Amino acid sequence: MAGDRLSLLTGLLDKFAIYGEFESAEPFGSGHINATFRSRWNQAGVPVRYLHQRINEKVFLRPHEVMENIQRVTAHITEKLRGAPGWSRRTLTLVPGRDGKPWVRDAEGGWWRTYLFIEGTHSQEVVSSPGEAAFLGKSIGHFQKQLADLGGERLHEAIPDFHNMEYRYRRFYEALARDTANRAGEIPEEIAFMRENEDRGCILIRALRDGSIPERICHNDTKLNNILIDDVDSEALCVGDLDTVMPGTILFDTGDLIRTVTTRAEEDERDLSRVVFDPELFKFLMEGYLSEAAEFLTGEERGLLAESGRTITQIMGLRFLTDYLEGDQYYHIDRPGHNLDRCRNQIALIRSMDSRWGEAERIINKLDFSGSAGAS
Repeated sequence: MAGDRLSLLTGLLDKFAIYGEFESAEPFGSGHINATFRSRWNQAGVPVRYLHQRINEKVFLRPHEVMENIQRVTAHITEKLRGAPGWSRRTLTLVPGRDGKPWVRDAEGGWWRTYLFIEGTHSQEVVSSPGEAAFLGKSIGHFQKQLADLGGERLHEAIPDFHNMEYRYRRFYEALARDTANRAGEIPEEIAFMRENEDRGCILIRALRDGSIPERICHNDTKLNNILIDDVDSEALCVGDLDTVMPGTILFDTGDLIRTVTTRAEEDERDLSRVVFDPELFKFLMEGYLSEAAEFLTGEERGLLAESGRTITQIMGLRFLTDYLEGDQYYHIDRPGHNLDRCRNQIALIRSMDSRWGEAERIINKLDFSGSAGAS
């Protein structure tokens, strides 16, 4: 598969506004959604590299809208950064096609984009310390602040209803009624948990719909490995993987931060005794985030920060369970029952959050919302 995509890429590289002599290209990274490659060029004796991605049209049904979003977002951030030292390493830079569009189509009709490759960087997969939790929170808060004043028309919804819990519950109940893989009878406890917690899980989407919290631009996939880090001084340079940047509530981002940062267990850990909510990681994560985001948050958003963690953990658990009921059609699995393991993992994390809920609320209440902790 990678070889086929590589052949498609080399057949269209001359359609991008890249100058110099093409030398080589190879698969790059470990992403499971888009096919990613890195190429090397000789530009007047200077080696230069680019990053190329073929957009997964099974996930992103309207690739041109995804690319229009990315073009607007990166242009806005670039305008803010231009002239600052090293600004071209602090945001993704699209390389347009020679026709001026931010994409190129391949021989099969597939959609490709090209970025400047940001040299001297790396990413991490797991948060291992409170300092890294604060680092990630600050990075995402800064990204949101950069986009808080993006004007013009509303961004496209790259994946409609992506974090709409009411929609996800409709999908769940439909999958449960069909039970095409004949699995519903095996999982009564998981089904009961999702039924019992439906109203709580819908808090964010209902608050967004009734205007209690504002619609903003959010990333929607706030994982540590989406932050590019400088190899030399470990400084956060920029946020990558912009496919899901679209309108929503910034609480979708804080929720995913809390879900992925406040436990040291992997998302598919089967030993549920290891799936534990860590209030210390939560505290440092929120302090880092608020050091950048406090100035634009409303009181209603502040009041739902902790709740956002439970909500997004629940939506992911529900999605894993729905996919399991449908026969594992969406998420890649490495073993039988993989999606069920993921679902049980998320339920265990919610229960652990519930058991420390008072502590989490006290942590939020002690923050002065200028990014530092209040008196103990």
